[in-house]
Amino acid sequence: MKELSETSKGIVCIVFSAFCFAFMAVFVHLAGDIGFVQKAFFRNAVAFIIASAGICKDYAVHGKDAVSIPKGALLFLFLRAATGSLGVFGNFYAIDRLVLSDAAILNKMAPFFAILFSFVLMREKIRPLQLFAIITAFAGAMLIVKPGFQFSETLPSLAGFVGGIGAGFAYACVRKLSTLKCSGKIIVLFFSVFSMLLSVPQMIVAFEPMTAVQFLFLCGAGICAAGGQFSITAAYYHAPARDISIYDYSQIIFSTMFGLLFFGQLPDIWSIIGYCIIIAMAVLNFIYTKHLHNAA
Repeated sequence: MKELSETSKGIVCIVFSAFCFAFMAVFVHLAGDIGFVQKAFFRNAVAFIIASAGICKDYAVHGKDAVSIPKGALLFLFLRAATGSLGVFGNFYAIDRLVLSDAAILNKMAPFFAILFSFVLMREKIRPLQLFAIITAFAGAMLIVKPGFQFSETLPSLAGFVGGIGAGFAYACVRKLSTLKCSGKIIVLFFSVFSMLLSVPQMIVAFEPMTAVQFLFLCGAGICAAGGQFSITAAYYHAPARDISIYDYSQIIFSTMFGLLFFGQLPDIWSIIGYCIIIAMAVLNFIYTKHLHNAA
């Protein structure tokens, strides 16, 4: 049997990651009427346990150098943790109140904002076509958000959109931290602890008792989130973003299928048009990035 190429392995990993994140949203939704902050706490608790185990293993094998924070990385760890927490909270609030595919596509605005924030943090050049893609994708997102005077109806979509902005900034911070040679496990652990601490005050004031089934659903959400995170990390280990990033949008297909299968959800026509615009801009940026690399 012919062995898969590195690019093919990357594609398999990133599609599996998209599947995991889509299933995470199903578990979050199935957990029912629990505050989104409490749900996010359990999601991050699983990531904390896994990252802690990995760091303990590295420390035992390689000593303190394996778990040290490089000079200049602490600020970006805080920024990544803060904006990543905003991304998770916004996404979980949207998952509870929107069609799953709407919540997923708003979260997938993150790569476009990552381009903008990479310019701010690292002065990475934004080319005219990339700027066009960002502006057009923003317009597509507005078809899904449907801003109007009924703020209570618009709020979940805005939360999902702001969550995508937060995730985009977090991605840019991770890129900066990678240039500083900061361990991925340190990044995940720092983010998990920070996000859990943010959740504690709300949980003290308004902790909502859970049934055993709800607890299992939240554990399932955490396991799926961890699976998605490790799979996407493996994907970019096997192949560069320019070759595989577009396959991350397979999450929209999974989310639409799961939303229909588990909850009888169907996006409206304006949302579908918005999906098409955002995915088209992602494809355009993907092709353009590969063209630039091949030309270089």
